[in-house]
Amino acid sequence: MKMLSLENELKGNSYPGRGIVIGKSPNGAYAVTAYFIMGRSGNSRNRVFIEDGKGIRTQAFDPSKLSDPSLIIYAPVKVLGNKTIVTNGDQTDTIYELMDKQQTFEQALRTREFEPDAPNYTPRISGIMHVENGTYNYAMSILKSNNGNPDACNRYTFAYENPVSGEGHFIHTYMQDGDPLPSFEGEPKLIGLDDDIDAFTNRVWESLNEDNKVSLFVRYIDIKTGEYETRIVNKNQ
Repeated sequence: MKMLSLENELKGNSYPGRGIVIGKSPNGAYAVTAYFIMGRSGNSRNRVFIEDGKGIRTQAFDPSKLSDPSLIIYAPVKVLGNKTIVTNGDQTDTIYELMDKQQTFEQALRTREFEPDAPNYTPRISGIMHVENGTYNYAMSILKSNNGNPDACNRYTFAYENPVSGEGHFIHTYMQDGDPLPSFEGEPKLIGLDDDIDAFTNRVWESLNEDNKVSLFVRYIDIKTGEYETRIVNKNQ
């Protein structure tokens, strides 16, 4: 698979929707993840990321303008022991709760499907990172309608054992802007990463469409120690 430029992927798409990046830094020291949200409606744009324990959650920037919280207020990131869960919806809670009961990532997601937001049927994208005793692996998932047919749910999981330094994978909800919005197709895109968390954060944020970008979360986890650094960028200040 050809390695793509994350900047070019983002700059060439005015509305990738929500996106997850997971991989390993070029120096091999860090497990890297990023999650961003975008919005076309006032309700979707009226959000910020805030820290919540070891994870984050979305919150209305102006509570008086929040019209429907059902699909936009959730915890995108939660930490369960040595596992970091990153998703674009409340399936974060499903994965956390069922993995805490010894079910697998895939088993947990078998209980969920794409979002009920006809006619888009937004895919649910999810990732899980496992960092333990100097080892690291991750998996990504997408649950999507069958080419816009809500009667069928297509489920794909991609697992990455012993990730290669400098490589990451990028999955997002929409191929491009449209009405209805076309769901992501194919396997996660191979992209390059940075050793420096601030350089990577700036690179992603500056590449997102200025009108549609809302919030960005980035975390670098030290694979040897499990300690992490986090960056949060919100358009609404």
